[in-house]
Amino acid sequence: MKIEEGQDRYFVKNDSGQEIGEITYSHPYKDVLSIDHTYVDPAFRGHHLAGKLLQAVVDKAVKEHKKIIPACSYAKIQFERKKEYQDIQYFE
Repeated sequence: MKIEEGQDRYFVKNDSGQEIGEITYSHPYKDVLSIDHTYVDPAFRGHHLAGKLLQAVVDKAVKEHKKIIPACSYAKIQFERKKEYQDIQYFE
């Protein structure tokens, strides 16, 4: 399964082409992304797809020299757990 980029989101499809997970973000400030929503189909949970989707947004932010607001509950938890995300987190 490959992570694909869409308009203000990343998503993943299963082998049948059905979308099984996504992460969405918005642009509240010029150099800031806000992760608004993360979802993985219950049948595919436990395969680390949410983490891979989150990492795709983090990689995008790093590449574009942006900070991230982890607004959705999943992103908040991961930003609290992973020290490597602290440098990219935006604090108001």
